[in-house]
Amino acid sequence: MRGFVARVLVTAFGLWVADVLLKDVWFDGAMPLFVAAFLLGFVNAFIRPIVILLTLPITLMTLGLFLFVVNGAMLLLVDHFMNGMHVEGLGTAIIASVIVGLTGWFANGFIGHRGKVEVWRVRKEQ
Repeated sequence: MRGFVARVLVTAFGLWVADVLLKDVWFDGAMPLFVAAFLLGFVNAFIRPIVILLTLPITLMTLGLFLFVVNGAMLLLVDHFMNGMHVEGLGTAIIASVIVGLTGWFANGFIGHRGKVEVWRVRKEQ
């Protein structure tokens, strides 16, 4: 459970960074930001795999670059279901999804599957 909450917080942080960096992405407050992070996790877990499977031929033809469009479309889908989230256009959604992905990738490197910060220690053999 802590891992899920940690990942929602990481996604919310990525959405906040996208809000700060992009003028065409904004939220009406903190609560819509966290709800959007939760919904984005839900959409990425259940809807995105189906969309990836359906668009597999075009993804293969573009050598995987179409996945950026799929990720942007998932962000637009969350925007469609929420009143407090605003994303203007597919191009902005693609850039925002890259920002969310990069911040998530960086932060998840420090968070284990249990939702705790992991510290690795390397010992020298003597």
